[in-house]
Amino acid sequence: TTARCVFFADASVRPAKGSNRRSHAPEVLRALIHPGTDGATAPAERHLFRQDAGMAEVASDPTLLTLHAVRLVGFASTHGVAARFHLDPAFVEEILLDGQAYGWVTHSEFAGTSGWSLTDRDRAENERQLAAELDAQGGRELVAGVHRRFLPLNARFLEAMTRWQIQPTPGDSMASNDHTDFRWDDRVISSLKSIGRQLVPLEADLVSALTRFAGYSGRYTAALAHVERFEHEWADGLGIDSCHLVWIQLHEDLLASLGLDRADEV
Repeated sequence: TTARCVFFADASVRPAKGSNRRSHAPEVLRALIHPGTDGATAPAERHLFRQDAGMAEVASDPTLLTLHAVRLVGFASTHGVAARFHLDPAFVEEILLDGQAYGWVTHSEFAGTSGWSLTDRDRAENERQLAAELDAQGGRELVAGVHRRFLPLNARFLEAMTRWQIQPTPGDSMASNDHTDFRWDDRVISSLKSIGRQLVPLEADLVSALTRFAGYSGRYTAALAHVERFEHEWADGLGIDSCHLVWIQLHEDLLASLGLDRADEV
């Protein structure tokens, strides 16, 4: 099914900038987020996915994807949020502004950068939407099964990341890995490659339930290719699509989709 969602082409259905968005959040957004509550008819529809992304058809609603992207990326600009699921940035900006009116997301500035982050209220709303989507697709048992298979792989990944960052010496068991021991690094990379191969069937099973899970293994493999070219930051770096960042987002995606937190995994 081609995903479709309301685009606020008519300014009359959204509050003007500078107005009190909290008290004027559009009813059409309310109908999207709580479908069936009032039978509202959308004033306009169009495809909202960037056609150059090659992902025009997905199962998930773009409104859900926008709020979920904020959770996964943690803190990002409008374009950063849109890029996570290849959405139209103009549409994403509208949803984020209206989400801000609902108290689901907040926009802030930090260290010379600005971006969106989720609130506790958004976290709860996001989990409600994800649970409804998962149950509607009949995919809860499948995703829960993938999560169980993911846990031992996650332990292996964390162990590999520890070895990537730390190389014990006779005098310091917590010595930083300076990446001058190529044999040490090669063994870690071999472990990361093995983990990446096992990620492929997990993703395939997830995508069979919901196509929004697509892309993790490809991103992980792309990051690992950088690592093999001695670009060490692509293993665990911040601010780039490193192996570690991809893994963190996948883990968070599974937890959010199932309504779990890390304490439930102990």
